[in-house]
Amino acid sequence: MQRILLALTDAFRSRPEELERTVEVATALDVIQARARFSIMTSSVEPIIAADGTFELKGARHPLLMRSVIDRLDEEEPSSPEPRVPNPESRVASPVPVDILLTPPTRILVITGPNTGGKTVALKTGGLLAAMAQSGLHIPVDVGSRIPVFKSLFADIGDEQSISASLSTFSAHITNIVSMDRSLTLPALVLVDEIGAGTDPVEGGALGIAVIDHFRKRGAHLIATTHYDSLKSYASTTEGVASAAFGFTPETFAPTYRLLYGSPGRSLAIEIAARLGMPSAVIAFARENLSDREKQLAEHLARVDDDLRRLEAERRTVARERAALVDTERALRSREESVRERENTYRRRLDAKLDDQLREGRRQIDTIIEGLKAKTAEMTQEAARHAAATLNTGEAGSVRADARQALERVVGRLKTGPESGRASAPSSTPEAQGPIEPGSRVTVGALGLEGVVIEVQGKHAEIDMKGKRLRAPLRDLRAIGRAGQSEGTQAQVRVSVDLQPREGALSEVNVIGCTVDEAIARVEKFLDESTVGDQQVVRIIHGHGTGQLRRGLAAFLKEHPLVAKFDLAPTNQGGGGVTVVELKD
Repeated sequence: MQRILLALTDAFRSRPEELERTVEVATALDVIQARARFSIMTSSVEPIIAADGTFELKGARHPLLMRSVIDRLDEEEPSSPEPRVPNPESRVASPVPVDILLTPPTRILVITGPNTGGKTVALKTGGLLAAMAQSGLHIPVDVGSRIPVFKSLFADIGDEQSISASLSTFSAHITNIVSMDRSLTLPALVLVDEIGAGTDPVEGGALGIAVIDHFRKRGAHLIATTHYDSLKSYASTTEGVASAAFGFTPETFAPTYRLLYGSPGRSLAIEIAARLGMPSAVIAFARENLSDREKQLAEHLARVDDDLRRLEAERRTVARERAALVDTERALRSREESVRERENTYRRRLDAKLDDQLREGRRQIDTIIEGLKAKTAEMTQEAARHAAATLNTGEAGSVRADARQALERVVGRLKTGPESGRASAPSSTPEAQGPIEPGSRVTVGALGLEGVVIEVQGKHAEIDMKGKRLRAPLRDLRAIGRAGQSEGTQAQVRVSVDLQPREGALSEVNVIGCTVDEAIARVEKFLDESTVGDQQVVRIIHGHGTGQLRRGLAAFLKEHPLVAKFDLAPTNQGGGGVTVVELKD
């Protein structure tokens, strides 16, 4: 075993560089994983690096006050290999988020407020999160927080008095500030707790103002805490300096740990002492020792704090209402978009349905016209065989009536829709009278041609139509009476349809002044009448204008089933203001 282990160790000794790189990579991966786990544990985010010196930590929380970190520290202390039993008394509530805001040109923040109110914790939170961000860590703040990159960061927090070094509390603070000033490199962040403390309040306040103003003129970011009234006045009246105070509950003087900007703040030393158990006699005597000026100042600050608290409460209420209004507006906008989308979908479906009905109507009209032309040609040939050059008046009238009835049925279906058109026939169509059987007078299909049933075979019937035999499905037939029934007893409406060109028939239509839709409707009706009247070439007068009417009619004519071709008229016949249309045979 010793020989094998020695051989393995010697093998590793021969590759020191590879071992060193392996350790470096493993360390780097471990650090990255530790950063990621810490970010998840503290719900941290990546801050925005501000190039303009903006220092805005929104909703900042100190990691050591977070329940998740405390629980982790309770499980196992780094200095002890043995796990520590969690102590229930060490559990604390989640820290109250604090906003630390320094927006240029403001670079100085003076924080005031009662003792145990959270001033020092806010100071430490700002410095710690700045150092964490520059170490590549996510920080526990709200999304949108901005922070600059500092070349130097200084902190004077706590009491560093030393007997061996002959340093008092005041001299230790001054020594630290002098060292900061000597080593300052911009951009810099300076944190000073209880600036000017440890000496006479009047002189300490004056010195504190001078120190803050010195760092302000040098261009450093500085956050300081104080109880001095002179520093509160300086922060409230100096450009580039902001004041903020930690709030408290007026009834119990318990701290709220919320930073209120613009407030001069009250120290509440006597009230906090009473809250911490100081004898009432001592508290009463302390109040008696206050001068009239100090009492008036305390009352004035109390009124200012009350006004600011109310304003802050109203601001939060307005913010909540604004957020609710934004949510409501977003919901209404979404609902409006949904309704508009449904309307567009319904409109598209309706347009498609109307287009289908229109195409079906045109197809049926084309079928009627073709049938009428074929029937007219057949009857003309039959009359020619009987040495007659033209149709007799009765037969021509019958054909016209059949054509008119068929056209009216198509128009009725288009007006009422395909469903209602199938449910009820137009008023000009003879009503159904009894079942279809031999001897019944019937109309055939969309053409509306009349005949007499000779024989019924299953689902078909043989029909005699003026000497012509026709086989048609029963579903296309409608009984209108018996063969021997007088036509005078039937409620029929006969409309004359002239298949021959009439004298003075119109060969042009004028749509100048119409909208595109109105012009298309008039031209469509004109083309149908021209086709029935065997008009081969027609003219549409639309004028020059903007050309919109001409383009709309051209698009309509291009898709019309009765149009063979069309073009603008010659120059001597109207030119670009007239379109000449040639209809199909």
